[in-house]
Amino acid sequence: MKHFNSIKKNRDFQAVYENGKSLANKLLVMYVKRTDRPETRIGISVSKKVGNSVVRHHITRLIRESFRLHVNQVETGLDIVVVVRPAAKEENYEKIESAYLHLCGLHNILKEESK
Repeated sequence: MKHFNSIKKNRDFQAVYENGKSLANKLLVMYVKRTDRPETRIGISVSKKVGNSVVRHHITRLIRESFRLHVNQVETGLDIVVVVRPAAKEENYEKIESAYLHLCGLHNILKEESK
């Protein structure tokens, strides 16, 4: 299994929250912070308000898959934190992926050739 670039430490999440730019849509909130790292990392936050652990992990997997499939379209050297809103538990993969790409477009982090 390939290594997945994710944000795991609380201090890294806090750095993105405090110094990153945030934009939101109905399903997700996305914080983006530029870093000196060569790769882009993602952190996913799903609160208990969204649902039980099965629901939360399911949504986490959907967002991680959206990130994995589109990692080549997103600029490198970023830390991205995605916060899931409760409305997302009702949605399928296509809607979650669309919301993720919509926020990437709003943040202008999509590479030019992929727009």
